[in-house]
Amino acid sequence: MLHYPAKIKKSEGSYLVSFVDFETINTWGDTFEQALANAEDALNGCLESDFERGFRIPEPSAVKGKNIHSVPVKPHIAVALMLRTMRAGKTQREVARKLNVSFQVYQRLENPRKANPTIKTLEKVARAYGKHVQLGFL
Repeated sequence: MLHYPAKIKKSEGSYLVSFVDFETINTWGDTFEQALANAEDALNGCLESDFERGFRIPEPSAVKGKNIHSVPVKPHIAVALMLRTMRAGKTQREVARKLNVSFQVYQRLENPRKANPTIKTLEKVARAYGKHVQLGFL
């Protein structure tokens, strides 16, 4: 599962959240739990928006320490990010041909707002890249 580190610190009765890898994502909460939930919403909203606009999404930092908490990326966004990363220098058309699907079908797979791939589709994509799908519930 894909996670990004966030710093959560208490300040004047609130919990302030900032992200190590995204200086523009900041949020807060009255409680730690609320701050963590707001952090997840803020991160995923930003990732979805930035991804659709073609912005470069940084790899998660391996920062650890006091007040650093791991914030998960929603699966549909993580899949789109992984597919774009695996595609590397190839075009979506090239990958679609390799998978024997239309360009539009593959394009939807890389769109976190439109993608809803089946496990079989993910397995097909993984095979095309010489990889395997690994799933789990946490």
